[in-house]
Amino acid sequence: MAEATISENALGLCPAGPKADNPRVAIEPSRARGEGARGLPADLQASAPATPISLGKAGVTRSAKAIRIRHNGEEQLFQAEVECFVDLDPNQKGVHMSRFEEVVNETIDEVVIGEALIVEELAEEIASRVVATQRALRSEVSIRASYPVEKRTPVTGVPTQEMYGLIGMASASKGLTRRLVGVSAQGMNACPCAQELVRDQAVTALREDGFSAQEIERVLSRVPIATHNQRARGTLLIGAPGTVVRAETLIEIVEDGMSSEIYELMKRPDERFVVAKAHARPRFVEDSVREMIRGVLDRLPGLPDTAFVHAHQVNYETIHTHDVEAERAGTVGEIRRELAAGVRPASHTSLQQWLLGAGS
Repeated sequence: MAEATISENALGLCPAGPKADNPRVAIEPSRARGEGARGLPADLQASAPATPISLGKAGVTRSAKAIRIRHNGEEQLFQAEVECFVDLDPNQKGVHMSRFEEVVNETIDEVVIGEALIVEELAEEIASRVVATQRALRSEVSIRASYPVEKRTPVTGVPTQEMYGLIGMASASKGLTRRLVGVSAQGMNACPCAQELVRDQAVTALREDGFSAQEIERVLSRVPIATHNQRARGTLLIGAPGTVVRAETLIEIVEDGMSSEIYELMKRPDERFVVAKAHARPRFVEDSVREMIRGVLDRLPGLPDTAFVHAHQVNYETIHTHDVEAERAGTVGEIRRELAAGVRPASHTSLQQWLLGAGS
């Protein structure tokens, strides 16, 4: 490949020739701006800003990368989006954006994510290197990748590929690193409120037609009650130092928190199964978040009290023009104590607080 060349004009340098007879006149403006080696501008990022105020976040976002995951015994490339941030000292004008890219690229080349899908290890390694190269007190990194899972439909067993979100987050400082693994998954919720309204209407109509209370209950126990459905996306993050949490387990917890999982490809018996399952388990978005939290405690009983959980879900409405969301965050100890006491705690540890070292 031919080497690209950049003209002196493109660098803002004065060309040689009749109009630059005096070399000193040609270079004095550059010196006034402050130049480093080879005539390039000095390191402005390291200079003092006009307003000396520290920043809690400065860096790059939406940096598209290909990360390597060892899947089914083979290394494969998966598209990911990387965010890297550092805090910024009040006496530093800016961060070195190119160093973010260098660190990310170098780390991705060296780290292959294993079958356990511990993507947070990659995030932690990047965060630690960013702290060193940016001379920052703290850095924060998040990686979000699309991850395919081969599944079979619940009745006919048709193979289908489902896409899930794989999330790794990490925070690093000179004395502390913390990391989280997470997933996002789609599913569906059947609205309990509308279903109850339709049920009441059915009871009234059957009673007027002469059905007894026992007959009405028998009919309604056999026939799914109509309601409106919402496609949903749930996200679950777990921070557990020293504990390996498999992404597949988190996917199962997220999907089980909804009325039903969904599939890209289904035959008619599969569709009937999914719709019937959803209507038999009507859930609000709030129910799904609570079920995710309960699923973490049930499926991962060995998590220490210092571990962190963040559950979030958004339901995309079908009969309203708005959407609905719910979330809960906190340490496992906070959640266990709340369940034991039955009393809302004064506060919950937030994601940002836990990354900064709270909840230890």
